Amino acid sequence: MGAIKFVLAGANIMCPGLTSPGGALDDEVAEETPVAIMAEGKQHALAIGFTKMSVKDIRAINKGIGVDNMHYLNDGLWKMESLN
Repeated sequence: MGAIKFVLAGANIMCPGLTSPGGALDDEVAEETPVAIMAEGKQHALAIGFTKMSVKDIRAINKGIGVDNMHYLNDGLWKMESLN
Protein backbone atom coordinates (compact mmCIF):
# COMPACT_ATOMS: atom_id res chain seq x y z
CA MET A 1 0.00 0.00 0.00
CA GLY A 2 2.78 2.43 0.86
CA ALA A 3 4.33 2.23 -2.61
CA ILE A 4 1.23 3.17 -4.61
CA LYS A 5 2.08 6.89 -4.89
CA PHE A 6 5.57 6.01 -6.10
CA VAL A 7 4.32 3.47 -8.65
CA LEU A 8 1.89 6.11 -9.95
CA ALA A 9 4.91 8.39 -10.43
CA GLY A 10 6.67 5.74 -12.54
CA ALA A 11 8.76 3.91 -9.93
CA ASN A 12 9.68 0.29 -10.52
CA ILE A 13 8.32 -2.36 -8.16
CA MET A 14 10.95 -3.69 -5.80
CA CYS A 15 11.17 -7.34 -4.73
CA PRO A 16 10.56 -6.64 -1.00
CA GLY A 17 7.27 -4.94 -1.89
CA LEU A 18 6.18 -7.99 -3.85
CA THR A 19 7.08 -10.38 -1.05
CA SER A 20 5.72 -8.27 1.83
CA PRO A 21 2.60 -9.42 3.75
CA GLY A 22 0.36 -7.31 1.47
CA GLY A 23 2.05 -8.52 -1.72
CA ALA A 24 0.85 -11.38 -3.90
CA LEU A 25 2.60 -13.22 -6.73
CA ASP A 26 1.46 -15.93 -9.11
CA ASP A 27 3.68 -19.00 -8.75
CA GLU A 28 4.87 -19.65 -12.29
CA VAL A 29 5.83 -16.30 -13.82
CA ALA A 30 9.05 -16.22 -15.83
CA GLU A 31 11.53 -13.39 -16.35
CA GLU A 32 10.46 -10.73 -18.91
CA THR A 33 6.75 -11.59 -18.57
CA PRO A 34 4.25 -8.72 -18.92
CA VAL A 35 2.28 -8.31 -15.69
CA ALA A 36 -0.44 -6.09 -14.25
CA ILE A 37 0.35 -4.31 -10.99
CA MET A 38 -2.65 -4.27 -8.69
CA ALA A 39 -3.14 -2.25 -5.49
CA GLU A 40 -4.55 -3.94 -2.40
CA GLY A 41 -8.32 -3.74 -2.40
CA LYS A 42 -8.59 -2.32 -5.93
CA GLN A 43 -10.33 -3.96 -8.87
CA HIS A 44 -8.21 -2.52 -11.70
CA ALA A 45 -4.48 -2.41 -12.41
CA LEU A 46 -2.58 0.78 -11.61
CA ALA A 47 0.43 -0.15 -13.75
CA ILE A 48 1.77 -2.59 -16.34
CA GLY A 49 5.32 -3.84 -16.34
CA PHE A 50 7.73 -6.65 -17.17
CA THR A 51 9.25 -8.95 -14.58
CA LYS A 52 13.02 -8.55 -14.20
CA MET A 53 13.38 -12.09 -12.85
CA SER A 54 11.21 -15.12 -12.30
CA VAL A 55 8.85 -15.23 -9.31
CA LYS A 56 11.03 -18.02 -7.89
CA ASP A 57 14.04 -15.66 -7.99
CA ILE A 58 12.04 -12.69 -6.68
CA ARG A 59 11.14 -14.74 -3.61
CA ALA A 60 14.64 -16.21 -3.16
CA ILE A 61 16.73 -13.07 -3.76
CA ASN A 62 14.17 -10.60 -2.35
CA LYS A 63 16.07 -7.45 -3.27
CA GLY A 64 16.39 -5.21 -6.28
CA ILE A 65 13.82 -4.50 -8.97
CA GLY A 66 11.18 -7.19 -9.41
CA VAL A 67 9.06 -5.47 -12.07
CA ASP A 68 10.01 -2.70 -14.51
CA ASN A 69 7.12 -0.21 -14.55
CA MET A 70 6.37 0.45 -18.22
CA HIS A 71 2.97 2.18 -18.07
CA TYR A 72 0.96 3.59 -15.17
CA LEU A 73 -2.29 5.44 -14.65
CA ASN A 74 -2.20 9.06 -15.85
CA ASP A 75 1.17 8.82 -17.61
CA GLY A 76 1.68 10.26 -21.10
CA LEU A 77 0.39 7.12 -22.81
CA TRP A 78 -2.71 7.07 -20.59
CA LYS A 79 -3.47 10.70 -21.44
CA MET A 80 -2.39 10.22 -25.08
CA GLU A 81 -0.15 13.28 -24.82
CA SER A 82 3.12 14.02 -26.53
CA LEU A 83 6.07 13.10 -24.33
CA ASN A 84 8.11 16.08 -25.57
